[in-house]
Amino acid sequence: MSAVQEVTDANFDAEVLQSATPVLIDFWAPWCGPCRAIAPVVDELAKEYAGKLKVVKMNVDDNPQTPGRFGVRGIPNLIVFKGGKVHEQIVGAVPKARLTQAVQSAVA
Repeated sequence: MSAVQEVTDANFDAEVLQSATPVLIDFWAPWCGPCRAIAPVVDELAKEYAGKLKVVKMNVDDNPQTPGRFGVRGIPNLIVFKGGKVHEQIVGAVPKARLTQAVQSAVA
């Protein structure tokens, strides 16, 4: 079972902005090849940082409001939130080391 949970426009504020722990959100879509390529890395980070980081995904096709609020124009788009604010934003399928660096700075 994946440690990554799905969020929607309806529960985004409660699950992400009001989270006590930093949150990594992966904005994706089922038709996006790079999104599918990066998904296993996102799952790994969810397991490695369990308890220190909440990892969630949002399907941009099903939830158009939230990506619009945060200027998500290209996917995959990963945003690290800390204290309800954008801590770091990464666009595109990047190496795991780049994601780990972003997550480390948020959980440190």
